[in-house]
Amino acid sequence: MTLPEPSAPEPPAPGRRPTGRDVAALAGVSQATVSLVFSGSEAGHRVSEATRQRVREAARSLGYRPQAAGRQLRLGRSGMILLAVPNILGPFFGRVLVGVHEEAGKHGLAVVVSSGWGSSTLAEAATTSRFDGLLICSPDDSQLGELPADTPVVFLDADPAAARARPTVELDVAGGMRQAVEHLVVLGHRRIGHLRSTHSAYTFRVRQAAFESAARGLEVLEVGVTLNEGRRAARTAAYRLLDRPDRPHAVVCDDDVVASGLYQAAAELGLRIPADVSVVGIDNIPVADLLAPPLTTVDLPGEELGRVGVAALAALLGGEAVPPVAPLTTSLVIRASTRGTTG
Repeated sequence: MTLPEPSAPEPPAPGRRPTGRDVAALAGVSQATVSLVFSGSEAGHRVSEATRQRVREAARSLGYRPQAAGRQLRLGRSGMILLAVPNILGPFFGRVLVGVHEEAGKHGLAVVVSSGWGSSTLAEAATTSRFDGLLICSPDDSQLGELPADTPVVFLDADPAAARARPTVELDVAGGMRQAVEHLVVLGHRRIGHLRSTHSAYTFRVRQAAFESAARGLEVLEVGVTLNEGRRAARTAAYRLLDRPDRPHAVVCDDDVVASGLYQAAAELGLRIPADVSVVGIDNIPVADLLAPPLTTVDLPGEELGRVGVAALAALLGGEAVPPVAPLTTSLVIRASTRGTTG
């Protein structure tokens, strides 16, 4: 007697979310095998490749998605990483966040952003189970040494020497500053102003050292500005620099927000850019191309900084060694805010 062929498993009823049991029935395997395939660990490799493919195909056809919470419990992870930035309103950090989100999605990670967190708060976040790892961008020096040694951390735009052997992704801000000053020198400027950040973070110390080196032999006028106070503080500092009989013929600003404050001060003083004063910024945030005239500025690749940082953090979370990363290249974007002079 010929036995009838086994009937195909019934698909889930309309509106019901497919389960691992449905996948197992369609693939012709046990529910335990489905769990192994979607375990996200080495246990999944106990199943043959042919069976894994059959299970994944069944899952795709049913629209099955493994329960994230259960997987996180098995792996001891939350699936979230923390991006800590000094000032969430800083436009450059928006560029970094774009890159972080792009790369995090490739690794199945969600991103939480914090702003202005002190070292103690970051240390507390590192010791809880809320985050699998931390990305700390442009930190103060105190934030580099107080984190638990076993916490997966990657520093962005930070001092490698102070990071205690943790992975660090740098920007070549020194090279960018040199390009800015050299551009003005080539245009004939010999009296150069500098609106420099008073913040003590590593990135601004590097910019200051590079400016001093590149401007050696020139007449230099400097005024400090607090970046976190925004364009109003920048306008006040720029006014002090420009409202003097020996005002500079060109000014380098430590970021583009400061440059926008200088534009405002110049307009109030009746000075034309670039006819009376050439201006160079740093960051290349979107506003740089919207100023009138468009701003010559050093492009700091914030998106790439974020992507490389997440890739390094994902490698740490996977137990991989992270080799040193070469500083990311910066470049001068020449627009209409600079021109030559004989003064």
